[in-house]
Amino acid sequence: MISTTTSTAEMVTQDKNSARLGCFGWLLVIVSLLFIAATFPVTLFLCVKIVQEYERAVIFRLGRIADRKPKGPGLFFVLPCTDNFVKVDLRTVSFDIPPQEILTKDSVTVSVDGVVYFRIHCPISSVANVSNAHSSTRLLAQTTLRNVLGTKNLAELLSDREGISLSMQESLDEATDPWGIKVERVEIKDVKLPHQLQRAMAAEAEASREARAKIIAAEGEMKASRALKEASLVIAEAPSALQLRYLQTLNTIAAEKNSTIIFPLPIDMLQSFMQRK
Repeated sequence: MISTTTSTAEMVTQDKNSARLGCFGWLLVIVSLLFIAATFPVTLFLCVKIVQEYERAVIFRLGRIADRKPKGPGLFFVLPCTDNFVKVDLRTVSFDIPPQEILTKDSVTVSVDGVVYFRIHCPISSVANVSNAHSSTRLLAQTTLRNVLGTKNLAELLSDREGISLSMQESLDEATDPWGIKVERVEIKDVKLPHQLQRAMAAEAEASREARAKIIAAEGEMKASRALKEASLVIAEAPSALQLRYLQTLNTIAAEKNSTIIFPLPIDMLQSFMQRK
């Protein structure tokens, strides 16, 4: 608690010191104002600046940030001798993460690329705390992609893309917050596997499908045999049912316009001949 209070007090002191221009600074400001007053019509175009609705201007007065807040949108004034400003775009920016060769947790090499959407929410931090916020975010996104995917195995990488994207977004957002950047969304675009691994996975999937097909066929045969067993029990209770089933089969064969009809030979007749021998 004491360290937090101390750091806050140091930040307030730094802000107050940065807002002070000193005697020489104020002298230059007064000279600039007198110069503007003396050449008012001409310097008016040099002093008046315009930024768009989606832009903000960070003004540096004698090398220090003026007012500790950005200007805009609309008109604002700058002193020609002491002020310069940097425009910052607040719109959402997207960029592609180049394909990265990554070694997963289960020692499989894959090539992964993605896309990142971010925007600047604090123009002063994006100008004062980092030299190039956009380039730094791009480089950090590449290293974050490698670090996050290096802790996942291949199955998690292929099935849990949403969780990986959310983890990357949280890591990037936390790392880029001092730069005044808000990471809105991270998406994994494509995961490229080696050709040998693709063939192996295809063979594994085909074998799995064939195994499931054989299991389903075996279950069908088992159900059919149970149904035939129940039918044989019914026919054994009523011998005339077999004759009716035979006549129904003949009717079905005749409806198909077949020229050949097979008459089954009762097994009882063969048994009588075998008993005589």
